[in-house]
Amino acid sequence: MASLSSLTEFVASQDELLREAALTLPHEFSRCTYSLGPIRQAVYLCLTCQLPRGMCSSCSIACHTDHEQIELFPKRNFRCDCPTTAIPHGCTLHRSQEEENRENSYDQNFRGIFCRCGRPYDPKCERETMIQCLACEDWFHESCLHLRPRPSSRESSPVPEHEVTDHAGNDAEDNQSEASSSGLPLPLVSAEDYDAFVCSSCVRSIDTIRRYAGTQGVIMVVRDTEDSPWRKLGNNPSDAPTTTEDDLLDIDDSLAAPGQKRSRSHSFHLEEPERKKQHISPEPSSPCLAPAPNLIAQAMLQGSQQLSDIKVSLSEGDVFLTEGWRERWCRCSRCFPSLSDRPYLLEEEETYEPPEDPDSALSLEELGMRALERLPRDRAIDGIRAFNDMRDDLLAYLRPFAQEGRIVGEADVRQFFETLHESKHNS
Repeated sequence: MASLSSLTEFVASQDELLREAALTLPHEFSRCTYSLGPIRQAVYLCLTCQLPRGMCSSCSIACHTDHEQIELFPKRNFRCDCPTTAIPHGCTLHRSQEEENRENSYDQNFRGIFCRCGRPYDPKCERETMIQCLACEDWFHESCLHLRPRPSSRESSPVPEHEVTDHAGNDAEDNQSEASSSGLPLPLVSAEDYDAFVCSSCVRSIDTIRRYAGTQGVIMVVRDTEDSPWRKLGNNPSDAPTTTEDDLLDIDDSLAAPGQKRSRSHSFHLEEPERKKQHISPEPSSPCLAPAPNLIAQAMLQGSQQLSDIKVSLSEGDVFLTEGWRERWCRCSRCFPSLSDRPYLLEEEETYEPPEDPDSALSLEELGMRALERLPRDRAIDGIRAFNDMRDDLLAYLRPFAQEGRIVGEADVRQFFETLHESKHNS
């Protein structure tokens, strides 16, 4: 830390640190979420405990303060493991020890591994932006999604000033990490181009998304040969080849009925009443309104060579869903089941956030006075006397600086408090 030119600058720097802390951590972390049951919430992995288990935001701060952690970001249907027998480190917020959570799902993220490439994530040296899959909630490098070339170096890159933004107001479930992509070329599909991302494994397991792949608003990244550049499929109406009745016979029967980017979830707090869910049901009497299958996408997803007149493109099979994708689903009796099994495909899901901390905007002096007011009278009087003694000692220490016109630097301030600490220790 550079030397401070005056005591005023030192005080101003401390005030700025307090403001930054209030913006970064505006919530109250005094309650473990275990009692709420399985919910969608931000989950943290403790590397120090070396166990493939997760904990809530409050426990990551209150119970594992000095531990090395990785933020896994939102995970649905997850219950905090901190107060359970699975983690020997005792929970300081939920005092009674609970049985191990049997319903939690622990994917490779809980071993510190991410993406289909299986690399560990180190925020200190990761250059690439990572994108979270809406379905499995794993995280993927942009280069592994073929959105941009893989960086030659994994070392950290400085972030230009114009790219530095305040992330405090951003939703934790924006499904895109804040890792810097500084110095890298623009991605083929930018964050503004899509609303949600689904990885290839999940696309293949969800019939309706597989059916829509490569159609307008369901973008895929493909290329024709190993040497050709990657391009977008599904961002223009002209992308889809004309589908004939004979073509439909060659497509997986589950995908067609003849004749027929990031998550922006709501947050909720402990104090909020349970919201009434809108009941969404299929429309059994309605014809299938899904767009005609994109033959290139279907042949690629099936690994099929049956469509001899269609040149099969190369692709992983990931899709990027554009704004308004939930409203565009067909809800016929054929398309609806694979959507209703996954409610987040039909409605925005809520993500728990701790309640806001009413003290987060208070200064150190205000926090001190509030703590003083809560003390018993005799202890409060002792605290006031100790504060007055320190004030008198500080004024006596600073008086020569004022008389001689000397600047108070950081070393001078540190020396005062070291001397004060030694005198109390010796008394």
